[in-house]
Amino acid sequence: MTAPLRVLHFVTGGFSGGATQVAIQLVEAARAGTAIEPLLVLRRKRRTPPARIAQLQARGVPLALVPGWSHLATILALVKRCREFRPDVLVAHGYSEHLWGRYAGLLAQVPHLVHVEHNTRERYTRWRRAQTRWLARRTDRIVGCSEGVRQALLAMGMPAARTLAIPNGIDLGRFAQAEAHAYAARTPGIVMVARFSRQKDHATLLRAVALLRDRGRRVPVQLVGGGKALHRAPLERLAAQLGIAAQVQFPGVVQDVPQRLMAHQLCVLSTHYEGMPLALLEGMAAGCAVVGSAVPGVREVIRDGVDGHLVPEGDAAALADVLEALLRDPARAAQLAAQARQTALREYGRERMNQRYAMLFLELAR
Repeated sequence: MTAPLRVLHFVTGGFSGGATQVAIQLVEAARAGTAIEPLLVLRRKRRTPPARIAQLQARGVPLALVPGWSHLATILALVKRCREFRPDVLVAHGYSEHLWGRYAGLLAQVPHLVHVEHNTRERYTRWRRAQTRWLARRTDRIVGCSEGVRQALLAMGMPAARTLAIPNGIDLGRFAQAEAHAYAARTPGIVMVARFSRQKDHATLLRAVALLRDRGRRVPVQLVGGGKALHRAPLERLAAQLGIAAQVQFPGVVQDVPQRLMAHQLCVLSTHYEGMPLALLEGMAAGCAVVGSAVPGVREVIRDGVDGHLVPEGDAAALADVLEALLRDPARAAQLAAQARQTALREYGRERMNQRYAMLFLELAR
């Protein structure tokens, strides 16, 4: 009997972005089969939530933590883990973990290295860009989580022959009851699921909601997600200054995202840049009418006027116009929502993503 392929996934332990979610999904998918033996290694952050670690351990996820207080400490601890686990493939997810992960993989002489990029835009300095190019020459495959990310990688000078796109996927089973929540019976309100960070553009959504209020439409809004207080506090102040604080909730990190989405008509992702936004895919699977900023990654998901709407980045007036049109014509909005759900079911199930990654790993091993 052939021994399973050992695959180590290294990613941030911040739990705030899609990279960690994708890595966890790939590890859990591998556990359900016999071809791959996975290990999830998280780089500990100050905000790594102990409860999330405990949840993963309770589910039996093979898990290890390495320190994150210095890059050298991260690399040395990961080298030790590699020598203990002896992976055939090391997958380094996201910036800047893909740097430290691959350095450790080289030092530990892991046979195959894979870099997965999860955003079209990252805070690359000239020195880190040079490191990325040096590591790329020693990396078997470089994966973008969307075609938009792949194009960004190519623009950085990544080798075209070894750079590919594998779109993200979500757990569609969490939204199996979406069609039982009739669109007309849902709350005519907005849910935006996104961490509070410079990347996300909650402010434009708040300004659009204020414009709707001025037009006589008081729309309830839930801004779901974690992130730093320094990014959330200005938004709370902005909601108060705009006079819409009573309409806007900041519930933080919640465990019932599917239920919240399926109870509301509208899902919005106002953002400055993306890779392949899981939150938007979940809104589509939940049967919401979805609206997103027309940036790479989002443009790849939404076909404007077919299964959702795209609006120019940072344009509060355009966003307000689209939201008002959806609220004014719920029958048309319901059609878009139904089409969005079908798109999600057809193209963005996690099984498809898992299969493509598994085939990549097995191909490398052969």
